[in-house]
Amino acid sequence: MEDLDALARLTARIEALEQRICTLEHSPAKSASVSAAAALSASRLTSPPTTGKAIPIAQDGGAFAVLGKAMLGIAGGYVLRAVAETGSFPKLAVVVLALGYAATWLIWAARVPVEARLASAVYAITAALILAPMLWELTLRFQVLPPSVTAVVLGLFVITAYALAWKRSMTSVVWVTSVAAVLTTLALLIATHDLVPFVSALLFMALASEVSADCNHWPSLRPLVAGAADLAVWILLYIYSGPENIRSDYKSITPPLLIALGCVPFLIYGASIVFRTTRLRHKINFFEIGQAVVAFLLAAFSILRLGASAGATVLGALCLLFSAACYALAYAYFDRYHEERNYHVYATWSGALFLAGTSLCFSRVPLALGLSVAAVVGTLLGVRASRLTLEFHGLAWLAVAAYASGLLDYAGRALAGTFPGTPGWIVWIVAASAVLCYAAGGRLRTERWNQRFLQLLSAILAVAAVITFLVSVLVWLAAVGMTPGASQIAVIRTLITCAVALALAFSGSRWQRTELLWIAYGILALVTAKLLFEDLQHGHPGSTAASIFLYAVALILVPRMARAGRRT
Repeated sequence: MEDLDALARLTARIEALEQRICTLEHSPAKSASVSAAAALSASRLTSPPTTGKAIPIAQDGGAFAVLGKAMLGIAGGYVLRAVAETGSFPKLAVVVLALGYAATWLIWAARVPVEARLASAVYAITAALILAPMLWELTLRFQVLPPSVTAVVLGLFVITAYALAWKRSMTSVVWVTSVAAVLTTLALLIATHDLVPFVSALLFMALASEVSADCNHWPSLRPLVAGAADLAVWILLYIYSGPENIRSDYKSITPPLLIALGCVPFLIYGASIVFRTTRLRHKINFFEIGQAVVAFLLAAFSILRLGASAGATVLGALCLLFSAACYALAYAYFDRYHEERNYHVYATWSGALFLAGTSLCFSRVPLALGLSVAAVVGTLLGVRASRLTLEFHGLAWLAVAAYASGLLDYAGRALAGTFPGTPGWIVWIVAASAVLCYAAGGRLRTERWNQRFLQLLSAILAVAAVITFLVSVLVWLAAVGMTPGASQIAVIRTLITCAVALALAFSGSRWQRTELLWIAYGILALVTAKLLFEDLQHGHPGSTAASIFLYAVALILVPRMARAGRRT
């Protein structure tokens, strides 16, 4: 049988050689592939069969070995705890030994090979599980470490992890240590009733995370640390801004220190966002937008609540300063590099900060006058530079000016209900500003929806101001010869609104201002509601008939005026 097998193999090799020679004689281009196939078939016949792939037994037990080492490390931590309970060694020596023991495991986690991610994470968890409970007991149970020292140790623990993991960018080490340090700090902040050290430690961690993110290291860690820092600062401000009985168990803190801790998050994240968007030219993300708003609200609350009588003025001045800086960045920097999101975010912040600053620094009449002037200037600059954002800001400032001056309240009472008395001069200044802003901003006719929406809002404010002025003038003229009652005032209101609707229908069609046509039909809808709820219920039969007549004429003529304007 062995001779037959040898003969079969010899026959197969001869056939392979014959096929190779034939291929070389007829097709030289395919000689290499055929020879390789023949050699492969020959090797299969001559080589013995394999039994299977070897399984790396050493790698199969790697996870168990790592977990076993971690359990040994935790057992060592319990040994140190037992030694501390016996009191046979000085507690300070036990503290130093425990901290060094946890640091050893952290160093070991950072020294493992990069591909051994499981080992790195497990060793870092071991270091955290050794340090966190030990700090808790040394601070609360044994009272060996004061809260300030514990906070410093937690901050150094995080910074050590950053330094060890920096070169090879070991994410698992940084994440594990940061989560453990943040949770331990928050727990000790609540348990010890000593807030300042642990709030400072969290702010220090926030600063470290922002600096590392600016260097392109672990940017995904920022929301965790930022949320913890915001929560800690909010707890601090809530407790120390409330009644005395709430903070009776807490240490006393001076108001300047509270204000400083409340403003630190805004300084950290404001500087980081400006650096990332200007120096690094990153597009601002939603986390940064939300965090900047939250940090600003914390700072504003601390200044307003704890800054005594001058807090509002100081905050208003700071808002105006930040508004000017945001405007400069939006229009002098981001507009040049065509960063649309950065441009819109900074421009929105600047407009909101300007409103907040002026509202905090000025009383109602100077506020209304200043915002009216700013609205006109902003609208003119927006039209001149083709900046829709400035026009929106002008409209927002004008709306606030209308509220502060009393124009909105006066217009509501002049067009419905009991007619008000003579308004102040600032009301008509704001009304004239509304008309001027619409006249300036309505010159640019585009089909963009945001442009049309802006023009509609501006036109509504301007038309309301015009109707209020006309109704007031006609009522005052009627009061020269008689004392107009509610029924006569209702007829005057219907007359003015219908006349304005006719004028808007014609001018909107004539000058292709669609928003005026929409407002004309909207006025007819409001007149319908006025007839139902005012004239028919509280009016005299004669005045009701006159109002219905004017309304009917308006219903007939408004569509015709629109067609007449279009033909013209």
